[in-house]
Amino acid sequence: QVQLVESGGGLVQAGGSLSVSCAGSGLTFSMASMGWFGQAPGKEREFVAAISWRGGRTYYTDSVKGRFTISRDNAKNTLYLQMNSLKPEDTAVYYCAADRRPLLGIPTGMDYWGKGTLVTVSS
Repeated sequence: QVQLVESGGGLVQAGGSLSVSCAGSGLTFSMASMGWFGQAPGKEREFVAAISWRGGRTYYTDSVKGRFTISRDNAKNTLYLQMNSLKPEDTAVYYCAADRRPLLGIPTGMDYWGKGTLVTVSS
């Protein structure tokens, strides 16, 4: 059974930094494309960032480019999202997701999802 477990969410002031992690199990993590998606209050879940199997390709939504960094450690089966210069509009539940297909661009669907971790940015 595939499990993706996010951690590291919390409350941070605008301009601050936060890192969230996702531990994967039950899948060949090193061969999974991985991504982060965010769901702001009252809105639909949206793409944030994605990374290819070996980390050679990354994609970001425009609003986080230059502020967020997605990375992975395949030896630890862990995905990361470093968030800097946070803004109140970054407030969302952040979901980790995995897909068995190669990452060729911004993903439109993912096979597996975590339960999410809440990031709240205060103004």
